[in-house]
Amino acid sequence: MTTPTTILIVDDDQIVADSLAAFFSAEGCHAKAVYNPTSAINELKNTTYQVVLTDLNLPSMTGIDLLRKIKANHPTTAVILLTGYAAIQTAVEALRIGAVDFLTKPVVDDELRLALQRALQQHEVLSENTNLRTRIASYKQQSTNPDIVGSDPRMRSIFETVQAVAPSRTTVLMSGESGVGKSLIAGAIHRASPRAGKPYIELACGSIPETLLESELFGHTKGAFTGAHADKQGKFLAADGGTLFLDEINSASPAMQLKLLRVLQERKFEAVGSNETIEVDVRVILASNQSLEALVAEGSFRQDLYYRINVVQIEVPPLRDRTTDLPALAQHFLDLQSKELARHFVGFTDEAMQLLRAYTYPGNVRELSNIIERASVLAKGQTITATDLPPQLQIDALPSSTSRASNQSNSPTTTEWSPMSLTDALRDPERQIILSALAANDWNRTATAEILGINRTTLYKKMKSLDIDPDDHAQAS
Repeated sequence: MTTPTTILIVDDDQIVADSLAAFFSAEGCHAKAVYNPTSAINELKNTTYQVVLTDLNLPSMTGIDLLRKIKANHPTTAVILLTGYAAIQTAVEALRIGAVDFLTKPVVDDELRLALQRALQQHEVLSENTNLRTRIASYKQQSTNPDIVGSDPRMRSIFETVQAVAPSRTTVLMSGESGVGKSLIAGAIHRASPRAGKPYIELACGSIPETLLESELFGHTKGAFTGAHADKQGKFLAADGGTLFLDEINSASPAMQLKLLRVLQERKFEAVGSNETIEVDVRVILASNQSLEALVAEGSFRQDLYYRINVVQIEVPPLRDRTTDLPALAQHFLDLQSKELARHFVGFTDEAMQLLRAYTYPGNVRELSNIIERASVLAKGQTITATDLPPQLQIDALPSSTSRASNQSNSPTTTEWSPMSLTDALRDPERQIILSALAANDWNRTATAEILGINRTTLYKKMKSLDIDPDDHAQAS
């Protein structure tokens, strides 16, 4: 014997509440009507309900407030909100908090049936998630996702969000500069989810020409367009049962955005050149390296798509804003290179780490990874030194070196100008820069020339004209 669906109706209009309860009872549900939020909270303490249908405008608290309490105390209960007026902002907020649907009065019977069906599906998923919470609680970001390293508070918050959203199929929207690690986080969500054994597919939308993006996402049939010599499976179908990560979603055209909106809402699409509708079960994670809110405001990104995908948002900070993580990240990448090159690296000299800390990393974590890879390939010993790092890092450090040298000189605190040629005026600063570069590279003139962006012959000529004698350095050392 099948256990009937349990549903709680909450509405301060007793006529409406009783009529809704009568409707669902006729549908074979165990339905009960209450007329205020307090009664609803007490009822939920005593009885387990699969679904709650609540009005938005209630005495003592709003339907949104009641939704928050239900989600906090009864996480497996699915909630449907009902209101007498449509408010897009409120609807978005309700869906963000966890409502399964947002219905506007008057509501027809078929809408109620469809909403109940979706609510029961969500209840099943939520119930499964509850069984996974013990595993999720013991999940360690460092061990489960060794490529994601960070103790910065913002990164710890991201790790917690990953754990919270992983069990569900909730759409996740990530924002952040290129290279901050959005794809790693997307992969972490997939690996911590019940879909871990299914496909994980990534697609950088910005790298695909607009004319080909639709085919990449949805596939095409033979002869659909010039060059379509055979049928091709798209990324959505390839990711069926698993997760699809769409990076740089901000680059999608308005026409493509509309197609994405449909497949996200209905989980169905047609391949290019085909009339056959394909249904898929795909968890979609999206990322943008631009502010989608700004793009919506300027009209280049669809508002309805933004509302649809902005359910759970993760903002990944740039590396320059979490420099406390840099030593650990650098050592992590060095350990990876130790395995890749079959070499044992101990770590970094103090000078090398100072250079790494001082750099601003416009390419973020990806650039740091490339810097460590380059250094490990060029390193002669087991320790990464300053000279193993790219010239750009040393150039960026030159102004501080020059400043320190200037402070140690006997120049007066106030600058007095005396008549001189421009060549003479520039001589001392140029000499100091070259001296600083030579000192940073242990007077290796080939490396110094590379840092300064000049050839070795030019460096020799400048050293001679500026009275820089390598023998003086040798005697001093």
